[in-house]
Amino acid sequence: MTPATNLAVAAALCVVLAVFLRPRRGLLWRWLRTRRATERVRIEDALKHLYDREYARAPATLDSLARVLVIGRDEATRLAARLEALGLLVSEQDQLRLTSEGCSYALRVIRIHRLLESYLAERTGISESEWHLRADQLEHRVTAAEAERLSAELGNPSYDPHGDPIPTANGAMPARRGVPLPALKTGAIARIIHVEDEPDEVYAQLVAARLSPGVVIRVLESEPARMRIEAELQEHVLPPVVGANLTVEPIGDVVERVLPDRRLSSLAVGQQATVVDISAACRGAERRRLLDLGVVPGTIIRAELVSTAGDPIAYRIRGAMIALRNAQADLIHVKMQSGRAPGDDNGDRVGQERMQA
Repeated sequence: MTPATNLAVAAALCVVLAVFLRPRRGLLWRWLRTRRATERVRIEDALKHLYDREYARAPATLDSLARVLVIGRDEATRLAARLEALGLLVSEQDQLRLTSEGCSYALRVIRIHRLLESYLAERTGISESEWHLRADQLEHRVTAAEAERLSAELGNPSYDPHGDPIPTANGAMPARRGVPLPALKTGAIARIIHVEDEPDEVYAQLVAARLSPGVVIRVLESEPARMRIEAELQEHVLPPVVGANLTVEPIGDVVERVLPDRRLSSLAVGQQATVVDISAACRGAERRRLLDLGVVPGTIIRAELVSTAGDPIAYRIRGAMIALRNAQADLIHVKMQSGRAPGDDNGDRVGQERMQA
């Protein structure tokens, strides 16, 4: 080869080596970083699963690990061996158990995950069905310091939006409480304290039914094949596999005094009602907006105008005309009143009305 050819080949080789071996930005470095990140994600997901099984007092095995992480049994075996080498778990008679170090690590990841779900629920407009997936994607990138700042910003919550306890920064986890919904008998009244977010198909049914922590339910019928309940003025029929994903705390008959008799969306024009509460399923920005508009217990609301399409409807709230869509009005629970709301006598003058979107 000519000297010029040799020089060109050498230059090309230098370029290739630079592309592959350049510190921090080369392809080899990127591949190693991705591999390490993937391994960390798998390790942390495995630790979460092992802790969840222990918290539920259920055995964790190689098969359960493979099923949750969607990997083969051989790969699950290698992962368990890696965790054992790191001192994070011990294997006893085909069962996997976390060490104290593994438990602490798992609790850190769970704390970050549940804080992220709380943030997504309270500070964003992201759909409830996406909270878990988004938190899964983000939890491995959040540092302990960032988690503490997030917790402080949220007011240091004790439970996430599904009702799962959030471990403290010191790793303390509240004890289990409540009973599965199917354990209740006909006539029982209880408050939902936890909604299991897996499997996705069952969780989607619960989200659609607006059965979330804080919602008060009454058991109308309890049979082995189904449960019929009333929640927030609506009746639901739940098969056992769905009902078992709800954990409740019986609260007795004292709730009778505070139950509303209808939703705001059911008011006809000219009718008025007193706000009893806002659905527990209404969270974050949507809930804050209603509170800012004066939708609080004791407020009298009057239905004034219906749009041509029937949605939205204009309501008079504390002297202002507020347009609410039916989906929003469904979340406001009221008791019927008769006559006009106090102070509204001069409110019908168009020039004095304030319309707020």
